[in-house]
Amino acid sequence: MIFPDLVALLRKAAPDLRGRLDANVRMADLCWFRTGGPAQVLFTPADAEDLAYFLARLDPVIPVTIVGVGSNLLVRDGGLEGVVIRLGKGFHALNIEGLRIEAGARILDVKLATVAAEAGIAGLAFYRGIPGAVGGALRMNAGAYGSETKDVLVSCRAVDRAGRLHVFTNAEMGFTYRHANVPRDLIFISALYEGKAGDRAEIEAQMAEITKSRQETQPINSRTGGSTFKNPPGQKAWQLIDAAGCRGLVIGDAQVSELHCNFLINRGAASARDIESLGEEVRRRVFAASGIALEWEIERIGQNAPID
Repeated sequence: MIFPDLVALLRKAAPDLRGRLDANVRMADLCWFRTGGPAQVLFTPADAEDLAYFLARLDPVIPVTIVGVGSNLLVRDGGLEGVVIRLGKGFHALNIEGLRIEAGARILDVKLATVAAEAGIAGLAFYRGIPGAVGGALRMNAGAYGSETKDVLVSCRAVDRAGRLHVFTNAEMGFTYRHANVPRDLIFISALYEGKAGDRAEIEAQMAEITKSRQETQPINSRTGGSTFKNPPGQKAWQLIDAAGCRGLVIGDAQVSELHCNFLINRGAASARDIESLGEEVRRRVFAASGIALEWEIERIGQNAPID
């Protein structure tokens, strides 16, 4: 599918823009599932000021979608209408002061954990097990191995759809399990974390254990979007999926992982429709077997392509 080219129109509205605008960009190249339709326009802002400038001058009728590194994301085959914003090098800043770390939204969670360990800051090692970046971790209160973003966040900065800057404290984020209760139009640009004094060797050993556990139990070298469904209260999603007989289940070229059945895999030629249909079939079978309705953890965005 090819969308009408909006780049000239957008540049006319924001003549001093320093960031990059590209038309009809393959989102499959930017998402870990390696599937999905195009973005009508992909905007990569130069920095936070450039982002705010662009949004303040963007026609409010044009849809805006923010994407991170594509690890927890499924873009449907019909693509994304409007502007897709993906933060780049201008959001890679890192600053350490005492036990606090300020990180740009594009910093990978793994990098955040590594920098904290090197500085002898304990409490952020769990980020070693999260395949994403700071911005996404804020949006979904990302967590693993018994810790969550809410446990270490002090505050964060974001820009809204009109280009206005906001600062949120931890309490104002309204964190719950895999969710932040703040407006969906916010684009996070940085976060301030605080850990505790720790021993570098002990922290690095903890991270090594996390790495070992992921390698042994998760299909980390496959085309996947990470954990597919949220854990229901008091339950493990993978156990419910396994009990419903879904381990290894296939639709098209999408498969439920044999190694960890809360992961869906693109075996090479799966469409986004294949993957989403497989997820919905898993949900149907789990509900039939247990009466529990699994909730998607992976973000599914865009429009479906017509069925041939």
